[in-house]
Amino acid sequence: MMKGRAVYIKTFGCQMNEHDTERILGILGAKGFTEVDEPKKADLIIFNTCAIRHKAEQKFLSSLGRIKHLKKKNPELKIIVAGCSAQLQGENLLNKIPYIDYIIGPDNIHLIENIIENQFSNRVFIHENPDLAKINLPVKRKDRVKAWVNIIYGCNNYCTYCVVPYTRGKERSRPLNDIIQEIKILAEQGYKEITLLGQNVNSYRDGDVNFPSLLEKIENIEGIERVRFITSHPKDLSMELVNVMKNCRKICEHIHLPIQAGSNKILKLMNRKYTYEDYLEKIYWLRDAIPNIAITSDIIVGFPQEEDEDFEKTIYALKEIEFDGIFAFKFSPRVGTLAAKLDGQIPDEIKSKRLTEVLRLQDEITERKNKKLEGKIQEVLVEGKDEEGFTTGRTRTNKIVKIYSDIKPGEIVNVKITKSYRHSLEGEIFKE
Repeated sequence: MMKGRAVYIKTFGCQMNEHDTERILGILGAKGFTEVDEPKKADLIIFNTCAIRHKAEQKFLSSLGRIKHLKKKNPELKIIVAGCSAQLQGENLLNKIPYIDYIIGPDNIHLIENIIENQFSNRVFIHENPDLAKINLPVKRKDRVKAWVNIIYGCNNYCTYCVVPYTRGKERSRPLNDIIQEIKILAEQGYKEITLLGQNVNSYRDGDVNFPSLLEKIENIEGIERVRFITSHPKDLSMELVNVMKNCRKICEHIHLPIQAGSNKILKLMNRKYTYEDYLEKIYWLRDAIPNIAITSDIIVGFPQEEDEDFEKTIYALKEIEFDGIFAFKFSPRVGTLAAKLDGQIPDEIKSKRLTEVLRLQDEITERKNKKLEGKIQEVLVEGKDEEGFTTGRTRTNKIVKIYSDIKPGEIVNVKITKSYRHSLEGEIFKE
């Protein structure tokens, strides 16, 4: 049984992992644990890991190596590896790095309290939990204005490059009533914005309630002013969802819709189940229904068998669609995925060159789009202060705005944009 009650936790990866960390801290906080900001102050160290790219795994392993001396100095110190790398590597990670005490996959974080109290003889917890969606865990939220809410766990899509179906299991939707109750409590606590989380939120279903129906029900919850969601798989984006986004006032005019590539050959090799033409049609749906919508996306360059003409189709797609922003990555082969075994793996220098070209082009597009906002009035939800002490918030289209006024977090204000940059805007309070 642990005597000390100080926990240090480091999180790698996506919003899902960030929210898992909030839930781990919620469970531990209920047992008297206090979060500390340095590993050397901790009785319990947790790494909540990501396996989506090789670089994320290397970062985690470097961090783990840096605390080895703490375990030598204090054998009572407990070290836990959680998250997707834990799930993927399991026993192998324990064999490779014996000073780890426990391995806990994403489906098993609800057991963390019992694990650290030594109620189990085994040290690896990576079994799939079909009931995960029905478990409501305490949450220690980092933010007081906006909150993440899980609506669906796992993924059934099996894109050939992705480990998520292997690390987070099959799709399981949370019960509708649990989601609504959680959001009502958040509204009572003063939260203004929620982001619905899932590997593919469009697949949500509880009985007759699908994702668009869920959004309509959330629209009626008093106190919540803004609703966002990530991530949407393009193959499942329906006209029904587009119409709900158009008609519900609280749903923000922003969607993250990962395209991944502009070449139909590459999309097929990725098992994305749509063509570029299919994707483009859905962009037209969104922009016709919601003219001021901001659309962001993900791009993978250097996927196996991506020839110059395939890459040029991705460049063409960026120019034709003009995303507000993208997350772009070099293809990273992940053990256990089909893409890692494909012929035609691309040399790293070619991947790097292609990534540079994609990012340079997107920077130009983003700067041009942001420039058009100068002089315009934008509704901004104030989130807090930046490192320089300036008030910051976000537009409904998810653009960061620095405001030269002292306004409380949670306030919604109209701001006239005075200056635009690549990744942010500046503005002043607009008084009619």
